[in-house]
Amino acid sequence: MTQPLRDLTPIEARVLGVLVEKQHTVPDTYPLSLNAITAGCNQKTARSPVMSVTEGEVQSAVDGLKRLSLVMDASSSRVTRYEHNMNRVLGVPSQSVALLTVLLLRGPQTVAELRLNAVRLHGFADNSSVEGFLDELVARTPALVVKLPCAPGERENRWMHLMCGEVNVEQLAATFARAPSAAPAGELDALRAEQQRLSDEVTQLRALVERMAADLGISIDRPSSQN
Repeated sequence: MTQPLRDLTPIEARVLGVLVEKQHTVPDTYPLSLNAITAGCNQKTARSPVMSVTEGEVQSAVDGLKRLSLVMDASSSRVTRYEHNMNRVLGVPSQSVALLTVLLLRGPQTVAELRLNAVRLHGFADNSSVEGFLDELVARTPALVVKLPCAPGERENRWMHLMCGEVNVEQLAATFARAPSAAPAGELDALRAEQQRLSDEVTQLRALVERMAADLGISIDRPSSQN
């Protein structure tokens, strides 16, 4: 990175994180359209805080990131699509980009949480490997992450990105001390809804298979229910 970047806005940080995440998790649809970026920003799962942004707000964030060269227009597409340029602009390896992405999307995380949540972006061998890349991000000028003080009742420190500027580390640590393991209500509701949707799909598919088997004169065993 030839010169320090300005602080990102929360929406810019979310957009950047979404672009990196989707590059790895849905490569067939990457680079992303504005609509896809907006949907990724407004996800109820794997996001903290949960946002509700419009396409206009996302477009403004994309334009701001383009001026920083963190996002670029993708070529050869009838619909305008966008891709990130995070590795090159920040001058960090893919492992560091993976950790920053998790922090951008999910907020402060412990080393163990980072390793788990980054698995689809990069498979870290162990927690020590995660810590090594975090230490490199701290050693940069300016630093890109900060280690929060261990709050009372917690055994592990959390880490926070600094892409949106300096943070009040004491205040953040206190926030997690008050609710160290609470999951956002919206995330729980979304998980329940997804579970129900998948259950309904399985039921429909099972019925379809049974009808096809009956038409073909094939006997199939239904799975026994377990309490």
